[in-house]
Amino acid sequence: MSHQRNRQHGREQQQQRTRHPLRLVPLGGLGEIGKNMMAVEYGEDIIIIDAGLMFPDEEMLGVDLVIPDTTYLSDKLERIRGIFITHGHEDHIGGLPYVLPRLNFPPVYSLKLTIGLIGVKLREHRQLDLATLNVVDPTTSVRAGQFTVSFVRINHSIPDAVAVVVRTPVGILVHTGDYKFDYTPVEQPPADIAGLARLGEEGVLALCGDSTRVESSGFTPSERVLNTTFDEVFAHAPGRILIATFASLISRVQQVINAAEQHGRKVALVGRSMVNNAQMAIELGYLRVPAGMLIRAEDIGHVPANELAIICTGSQGEPTSALTRIANGDHRLVQIQLGDTVVLSSTPIVGNERAVSRNIDNLIKLGADVLYQGNLQVHVSGHGSREEVKLMLALLRPRYVIPVHGEYRMLAEHAKVAVEMGVAPENIVVAEDGDVIEVSPDSGIEIVDHVPCGNVYVDGLGVGDIGQVVLRDRRLLSSDGVLVVVVTVDSDTGELAAGPDIISRGFVYERESEGILDGARSVVERAITRHTQQRGHVVDWNFIKNKIRDSVSEYVYQQIKRRPMILPVVVEV
Repeated sequence: MSHQRNRQHGREQQQQRTRHPLRLVPLGGLGEIGKNMMAVEYGEDIIIIDAGLMFPDEEMLGVDLVIPDTTYLSDKLERIRGIFITHGHEDHIGGLPYVLPRLNFPPVYSLKLTIGLIGVKLREHRQLDLATLNVVDPTTSVRAGQFTVSFVRINHSIPDAVAVVVRTPVGILVHTGDYKFDYTPVEQPPADIAGLARLGEEGVLALCGDSTRVESSGFTPSERVLNTTFDEVFAHAPGRILIATFASLISRVQQVINAAEQHGRKVALVGRSMVNNAQMAIELGYLRVPAGMLIRAEDIGHVPANELAIICTGSQGEPTSALTRIANGDHRLVQIQLGDTVVLSSTPIVGNERAVSRNIDNLIKLGADVLYQGNLQVHVSGHGSREEVKLMLALLRPRYVIPVHGEYRMLAEHAKVAVEMGVAPENIVVAEDGDVIEVSPDSGIEIVDHVPCGNVYVDGLGVGDIGQVVLRDRRLLSSDGVLVVVVTVDSDTGELAAGPDIISRGFVYERESEGILDGARSVVERAITRHTQQRGHVVDWNFIKNKIRDSVSEYVYQQIKRRPMILPVVVEV
């Protein structure tokens, strides 16, 4: 019997030695707000949690969207078993139309509303027929290679938000997604606190936890507090009410519809994504609208101002959104009129503050009364504050903690809270995008590698064709402009045949700066003449272009301390 026990013990030790560590590779969402995406690996199996986008900041000139860089996965496509989505906000699903084609369309799993929102997005990109979308619920378990994935209902500012539970051969990983503990949620069931506690009893190896509001003390207010705000707005607004919010904030749309019903107003939806998402939510039963309340945007002019509410997109100042076009006075159906009340039911995402402020100013100039988070509580966050982060840690009692979803200072603060809650400091990793984190019940947690992981920029129909060099050129053009130097030279001798002609755009006004431009022409002439004298009949066109660029750049900086982009154009005759 003792020999049998020894053999069994030996087999167990051998199995432990041959077990792989669990690898986590964040491809977005760490050290930033948005484009959340996490790859989870064990052996030959990979699953992905979320695939979001991020709005560009002011330095990303001309960029429409920012999505995760999936280069790390490009040679591992056959190992990807599925993408699991926590909820339907843009920073968690917005990257799917761009990521799915690059990953050969692996199956996507989430709850019904989230899959509905993903379907709307993929239909717009003509990818719906190519994708495999699977509706699950909190009672569902999905086998994905050596992973078993299940879901626990949590609360966020959108229905059907879940934490993703990944059972692996080395232990349980819990990815919270975005969450708060809302005991009086709007149009959604409460969080499954008991289910989270059962996971804690079972034993959680590692927790990837939302860090967005960990710097805020206390608890985040319930969504229900906005009912009072909307009731006051609807009771006192003399004319039309325009409410701007995210198109995916279905519960917020429901609150507005409830207030409109109570105060006898019709409701119009403005903005393509708002109309599409609302229609989908009505069909799935997530949005309840009394019969006859909704009117077409084209019929807005037929309803008295004090009997109408308009729900539109554009709360973040997006350039092509409905509210931005309204604020600029160029919307086809909606123009601001005296007596209008505009409510921005959101807080600006980092990087969008100036665009939002510009819209507010323009709306006020047009005569609207504008209500926003600075002068009225018109929005509450969907992210848990410090005490809710503590509660999640207390319920799950993880051995290891990886803060996610937030700028670096937020991740670091989350780590401090985890230490307060009894997690050993060596069991916490504050990582950044591209770090390869290995977790093992035997050898602990550590960052073992870093893979290339930058931003991928979407500009119009181009995906990834805008890089840092192009952005640098755009910043240069926006700051100091461009000088185009056109010269015509003899192809045999290299001597100047005509010109140079200098075209200025965004640099100086030509009529008032003829002296500077004349001086630049003289510099170009001398550079070309010196080259032909030194080289004889040997003409090096690349050298001539570089010489023109360097000479003009040095001259302009000496004259007015500016560095415009210099574009030499050499024409041979």
